[in-house]
Amino acid sequence: MTMAAAIDNGTADSSAWSKSGRIAHIDIVHDLASAETVWRGLENEQTSFTPYQRFDFVAAWQRQVGEREGLVPFIVIGYDAERRPLLLLPLALRHAYGARCASFMGGKHSTFNMALWDRDFAASATQTDLEGLISAIAQRAEADVFALHQQPLRWRDLPNPLALLPHQPSANDCPLLKMEPGAAPATLVSNSFRRRLKGKERKLQSLPGYRYHIASTEADVTRMLDWFFRVKPQRMAEQKLPNVFADPGIEDFIRKACTTQLPSGKHVIDIHALECDEEVIAIFAGVADGHRFSMMFNTYTMSANAKFSPGLILMRDIIDHYAGQDYRALDLGIGSDDYKRLFCKDDEPIFDSFIALSQRGKLAAGVMSGLNRTKRLVKHNPALLEMAQKLRNAFS
Repeated sequence: MTMAAAIDNGTADSSAWSKSGRIAHIDIVHDLASAETVWRGLENEQTSFTPYQRFDFVAAWQRQVGEREGLVPFIVIGYDAERRPLLLLPLALRHAYGARCASFMGGKHSTFNMALWDRDFAASATQTDLEGLISAIAQRAEADVFALHQQPLRWRDLPNPLALLPHQPSANDCPLLKMEPGAAPATLVSNSFRRRLKGKERKLQSLPGYRYHIASTEADVTRMLDWFFRVKPQRMAEQKLPNVFADPGIEDFIRKACTTQLPSGKHVIDIHALECDEEVIAIFAGVADGHRFSMMFNTYTMSANAKFSPGLILMRDIIDHYAGQDYRALDLGIGSDDYKRLFCKDDEPIFDSFIALSQRGKLAAGVMSGLNRTKRLVKHNPALLEMAQKLRNAFS
């Protein structure tokens, strides 16, 4: 397969690629503990990575979820000639479509997936560098195909080097709110919308102890999560959606990540809440890195207080909170739910890569690429999406 043909197909075949480039050596590590020192060493200002690829986030997911699913860590570390780490790919192996498939750790709970990249390397990486990396991985013959989902084209001010390889748009979009430092609040949430929310909030403000806050103590976090895991299944049943939080290990992963503190004093996953003395009214939980807040999960009360739009009020408070800290962006996760479009007018460009590493991997890459294109077509065609939703409801 030629490179042009690979690009047309949205998949890539490593056998046609050059082995030259600045990546002089790779290690492939199969346990988290062996990779931890290098991994944590890359979590600094000289590295480009999303908070979904922090060691503490990924380790909590792999140990609570990945291991239960039989996934084996496949952590690729690339070095330059002086043995300085240039990148770390936090992947795990599973069997799919008759092939050994390497995908990002984090599963459905990671909105964005990326390697941890040395910033200088990310800024200047070439296609030859990336082709050399893929060729070196393929030569180890430990995996047949990469299935790399939901990768941002850029992160902060740097390109994502994996976009230099053949790729295709992800099946779903990610609504995004861009935030300029010092921007007037009305440029983030319009004055008319604020007035509407303020009118609804007056009803909540009459509740004893009504407040917005970020859970800071372990007791706060535990109390919020106890409430969430009681209420969220009811909300999902109401919407005829499967309860993904009931999957093995998911609750343990979330509890671990929400109670693990970062050096900054914040948590791997932060919980924002509206509550009063009688109940938790709404929560939004997500990850933050000083530049962007990325929402992971949320729900709101089943009580009569739900009619006052507490989720929207909380979202306004979160936007104002991060704007006050000069954040540059906020996203509400994958999917174009109506409430997300009330706040997020743009989309984060994200892509998927299906890269064959062996002859066996070629077929799997082609199948996954085709399925992904079909899923995107359905998601972006209202008539097909409505049909798919009716079929889902009929069989739920």
